[in-house]
Amino acid sequence: MACSGRHEIGAVSHIEAVTHTETDILIVGAGGAGMYAALSAANAGAERVLLVDKSLVGRGGATVMAQMTVAAALGEECLDDWTAHLEDTLAAGRGLCDENLAAVLCEDSPARIREMGEWRVGWARRENGRIAQVTAPGHSRPRCCYVDFLNTGPAVAATLRRRLGRVEAIRRVSNLTVTDPVTADGEVVGAVALDAVSGEPVTIAAKAVVIAAGGLTRIFQRNSASANMGGDGYALALTAGAELVDMEFVQFFPIGHLAPRLVGMDPIMWDPFRYKLGGRLLDGNGREFLPGYGSDETSGYTTPRDLATYAITKEVAAGRGSPHGGVYLSFTHVPRAALEAAFGPVIEKLAQNGIDLTRMPIEVAPIAHYHMGGIAVGEHMASRVPGLFAAGEAAGGANGANRLSGNAIPEALVFGEHAGRCAAAYVASRSRNWQPPAAAPAVERVRSLAAGRNGQVSAAELLEELRTLMWVEVGPFRDAAGLGRALARLSELRAGLDEVAIAPGHCFNPAVADWFELRASLVAAEAVARAAAARCESRGAHQREDYPATDPAWMFSQRVTMAADGTIAVSSSR
Repeated sequence: MACSGRHEIGAVSHIEAVTHTETDILIVGAGGAGMYAALSAANAGAERVLLVDKSLVGRGGATVMAQMTVAAALGEECLDDWTAHLEDTLAAGRGLCDENLAAVLCEDSPARIREMGEWRVGWARRENGRIAQVTAPGHSRPRCCYVDFLNTGPAVAATLRRRLGRVEAIRRVSNLTVTDPVTADGEVVGAVALDAVSGEPVTIAAKAVVIAAGGLTRIFQRNSASANMGGDGYALALTAGAELVDMEFVQFFPIGHLAPRLVGMDPIMWDPFRYKLGGRLLDGNGREFLPGYGSDETSGYTTPRDLATYAITKEVAAGRGSPHGGVYLSFTHVPRAALEAAFGPVIEKLAQNGIDLTRMPIEVAPIAHYHMGGIAVGEHMASRVPGLFAAGEAAGGANGANRLSGNAIPEALVFGEHAGRCAAAYVASRSRNWQPPAAAPAVERVRSLAAGRNGQVSAAELLEELRTLMWVEVGPFRDAAGLGRALARLSELRAGLDEVAIAPGHCFNPAVADWFELRASLVAAEAVARAAAARCESRGAHQREDYPATDPAWMFSQRVTMAADGTIAVSSSR
């Protein structure tokens, strides 16, 4: 190979020096779910675990970006029990949660949170030494813990990275994009990947594969996603023969930052302020509007995210929005001393951006934040394809039509633990079934793309078009006409993948990676749009302007599958 560069961490051979590697368990995606799955698999006896990420292991994905709280029925502030947490989760899911998966999430969350405490994640504590817990929207009692209101996710990710470094059985490889699953005799036997440094294909033989590659919110124009949240895991699962579930349910975070310009801070940072200080949402005329949508916040921040998104979008559509197309979030009623006591360092950073919360409101608007759907799995996190597991946001079912605030990080930890442990049990008595001919088409595709292709438009340009299309036609509010336009254009884009322009070159060629991201994002986008078009009602995060009511007859989930020719279909799971 003409390029060189070290990707692996630890005393292992350089991935760029080989084109084939073998492992017991391949884990795709190294955020919170992937890292925990690797630790769990090794702890359960897997002798060789390969943890790969298209960016940097432990520094990409959603977990490291999460700022806020983590839900677990610890009972530190008041009496609590996992069954009460489950009740709140099911209520948020609007009747569509897989109750068995949701029960696993809620029952196991306390153990995972206390374990992270033992690993010195640094949960905030009261003066009596108890873990501090606060109430978040949708919760019936204070059960959400945190490290601090803006660094919970980074602390969780850093803690897991430290644990990984102590486990010899786990190999870590960054900058490796898994492009295709490899199946043989009806089971997953490994994968083909693109080495971003060399531009060469890498084949990986594995007894089991865990997909922990996160969600798909990057396919929307306004999003809070990291650069590797374009739906890769969903596309891999469909290609392997797995089903997806609840794909129409995309959670739009209602108060993503809009204006003034904010540099070096997360666009969803305002939720902790609302939790703690009761920021007021105001229309363009300075009037509180949530009461008009049935939400009374006189006693605190209690409006569920789907309702807040609906209210803000409707206010803007009615011409009552702020200058940049959102609404105002105001803390001018809060004394400066209270702001500084709660968020001292953050107040200083805001001041550097010219924002003084005691004198001015900021503008906020909905932003794509989380995906409730994903790979259909059972309680052991196994898909219908033997050897294929899923964890974290890549797994669907537990959240139903709307995720309860604070459940994302527990979902990564709990489902990561289950996926790793169950994958280790699966591979314990199995031998590898690697068959090189099954990987040949995917290997040749990587090599041919690096050779370059003539075309009128690049993958990067088409990705921008896709994100605009999804925001406009498949965003927070949908109708049949818009969904039809989206599906027609998505079909054209998928059909034209072979005509996309790619500059030639192997080493560090982003055009090749963009092509694979475009291919995966188009599959994920079509799965969302087709499921949304099929669901003729409004429920949770799925809102149809032409079907505004929630219909009891639609209290069931939908499954998405892909045929051998790439056709995507939606069916009922009733």
